[in-house]
Amino acid sequence: MGSSNGEVTDDGEQCVREELRTLFLFEHLADDQLDILCEAGHIETFPAGPLCQEGEPATCFYVMIDGELIMSKRSGGVDIQTNRTSQRGVYFGAWSAYIPGEEQSYQASVQLTRPSRCFVLEAKDFAEFMRTQFPMAVHLLEGHLVGGRRQSQIIGQREKLLALGTITAGLTHQLNNPAAATARAVADLRETVGKMRHKLAMLADGKFSPEGMCVLIRIQDDVAEQVAKNRDVELTALEASDREDAIGDWLEDHGIALAWDYAPTFVEAGLDTDWLEKVHASVDEVDATASLQSAIGWLKYTIDNELRMNEIAEASKRISALLAGAKQYSQMDRGTYGSADVHELLRSTIMMFGDKIGGPGKGKPVSIVKELDKTLPELQCYPGDLNQVWTNIIDNAIQAMDGEGTLTLRTSRENEHTIRVEICDDGPGIPEEIIDRIFTPFFTTKPFGEGTGLGLDLAWRIVVEKHGGNISVQSKPGDTRFAVCLPLIAPAPVTPTPGELAAAGTE
Repeated sequence: MGSSNGEVTDDGEQCVREELRTLFLFEHLADDQLDILCEAGHIETFPAGPLCQEGEPATCFYVMIDGELIMSKRSGGVDIQTNRTSQRGVYFGAWSAYIPGEEQSYQASVQLTRPSRCFVLEAKDFAEFMRTQFPMAVHLLEGHLVGGRRQSQIIGQREKLLALGTITAGLTHQLNNPAAATARAVADLRETVGKMRHKLAMLADGKFSPEGMCVLIRIQDDVAEQVAKNRDVELTALEASDREDAIGDWLEDHGIALAWDYAPTFVEAGLDTDWLEKVHASVDEVDATASLQSAIGWLKYTIDNELRMNEIAEASKRISALLAGAKQYSQMDRGTYGSADVHELLRSTIMMFGDKIGGPGKGKPVSIVKELDKTLPELQCYPGDLNQVWTNIIDNAIQAMDGEGTLTLRTSRENEHTIRVEICDDGPGIPEEIIDRIFTPFFTTKPFGEGTGLGLDLAWRIVVEKHGGNISVQSKPGDTRFAVCLPLIAPAPVTPTPGELAAAGTE
């Protein structure tokens, strides 16, 4: 136990009880408590320069007596200054060492701007002092910190499940559309194939020469090829109407029954009257009308089949694309940490919102504008977590716009080591009085029972704590911008050593 005169440190400087009492942190301690601190700790003068490095093991608790320091935190690959002070009594370092089970690392970097005197206490001694002198306070702080963290984790998990429910509902709706289209096309195809069998019998009974049949089959092959080529051709309503009139008139002039029912099908396939002349030329002149009717019907059913198969192929591709997007979104095909293209992450997230988001002129409630820097390199990151960030911000934007407006995605290079992603909406904006609290846990503007208040807090923790990046917001009516800055290489997960795993197994 030290006396009121203090203990002499290795460098000869005394730790004096009365000097410690002049620091606001210690001013209300009893003499015996100050003596314990003087005996366990020491006063040391440090030269200008770095003293603590963020992320390194927290071995000491410091209280500045005289001097000046700069405190900073890493964000987006750069150090951001959070405080510069010469206030006597400012403390830093292993300040939470007394909380049981906490992994102790320096939460900020500290650099001294000039030689500074500090009271120094090893983390284990500081923890022992707090637990023996203030046991009730330690229990309360432990309960507040650990209990709050557990509460955040539980409700944060619920936030993820709520977002997953919204995404799943949209995905289910999107999958239902191509699945229903496939079912309809298969039913139509079955009916058409039956009619083709009947039409084949009629052709066999006609008076087609072998040469004429060969020509017709070649035309049939050409028709199938033409349907494939015409898949991406879009006619205006006027152009389609003009072609239908021309084909309908030609069929009617040649005595074809159901001429005006056939015309739209031939137009959809990209055929014109020149095609029909080829068919006509292949028909035996002996019984031209009956044979032409059968040949035109045969080609009509051929076209129907090709169009239905195209529909099935397109629906299948859509389903495959949706499932691939869901896989990309959930990152089921990779570990939690790895390389990823930020544009692919954004694309898969947008896909999950389904019919809520479209493109300019597509008639969707929310249109989307993309201003993307395609030269951005891939990130080393946690892709699944970043998709959760995009989901939470975009979902908030859609709700803010009340389902109608323009969502803008913008990517760019922030600096050599950082990229920037902006998600903007033209909604009413965030009121100035609450904008500073939107990343606070449990803060929500939604009606009671509709929001947990952890969506943006979760986004903040993923970006800032897990990726070492930064997230900010600027807002005014008609222009709200969330900016997410991410380092090209996020901190990789720490792999426990065999000893740590063995120790964990004994707890």
